[in-house]
Amino acid sequence: MTARRAERGSMAVGMLAVFVVGMVLMLGAARVGAALLGRARAETAADAAALAAADALALGATAEQAVSDAGATAADNGARLVDCECAGPVVVATVEVDVPVVGRVARVSASAEVRGLVVPAP
Repeated sequence: MTARRAERGSMAVGMLAVFVVGMVLMLGAARVGAALLGRARAETAADAAALAAADALALGATAEQAVSDAGATAADNGARLVDCECAGPVVVATVEVDVPVVGRVARVSASAEVRGLVVPAP
């Protein structure tokens, strides 16, 4: 009977260990999910900003107006425009999105190409 008394409570310690490991894995999965979501938001905002700048250039706007449009579009998508290269037919927009759960910033670049001048509808 003394051997059984020595093992008393060992199941509780084992269950506590399983619970702690499960919680650590769940928190890790939540952080990875938040990082992936932040990157997807940054990619969407960068694509939209590049397309907005390319659209402005195609409609005959200046590079400064295209950068302004890209910045406004990035802000509408919850991002900050870091850089916008609007000097040629290829527009490259770089945006940042804060990822609060991870405590980092997702930075993504996207490009769009302007082919020819588009005449706006009357």
